[in-house]
Amino acid sequence: MDESGKGDYFGPLVAAAVYLEPSQAESLTALGVRDSKRLSDRRAIELAGEIRKVAQVEVVRINPAKYNTLYDKMKNLNRLLAWAHARALENLLARVTCDRAVIDQFAQPHLIERALMASGRTIHVEQRHKAEDDAAVAAASVIARAEFLSGLESLSRQVGVTLPKGASDQVVRVAKTLLATKDKAQLEQVAKLHFKITQQLT
Repeated sequence: MDESGKGDYFGPLVAAAVYLEPSQAESLTALGVRDSKRLSDRRAIELAGEIRKVAQVEVVRINPAKYNTLYDKMKNLNRLLAWAHARALENLLARVTCDRAVIDQFAQPHLIERALMASGRTIHVEQRHKAEDDAAVAAASVIARAEFLSGLESLSRQVGVTLPKGASDQVVRVAKTLLATKDKAQLEQVAKLHFKITQQLT
């Protein structure tokens, strides 16, 4: 499992779970599937298509409007991430049999395990640094990145403005323009409002 979008002001938060058999892992590694941070956007999108051809994939995409509602309720990004990963994993476990899940370190493993137990699922969740060295985690990283990019493009079309990635000065400028030309209700549809950037807009 891996996620994309948690450090981006604009766009969705995406959690992805990918199940691989050893032979599939070898073929995807040979194709060049690796941590999506080491790939161009274009290559991540291409590889995501290849991954979907051979692997079992599950994605949970939380667009900003829903994200803002969930964050207001949970008040904690790690809990929100755990909830999203648990949903993706739960949906995947409905189709495959697996007793171990690997994820990059972001919080205590009990957060995901507790979220799964609430729905009656049990699985050992192994969290570790640089988990993208695992082929399935790398594949999930690519899937999540491609889904994030798709979501960001869709939201850009929705508001008629190209929404940049990240949380840079350019992002602040675009957010200020959106707020000036649209309204806060529109901003809520495309941005994660708990970011400090929101405070810079007024």
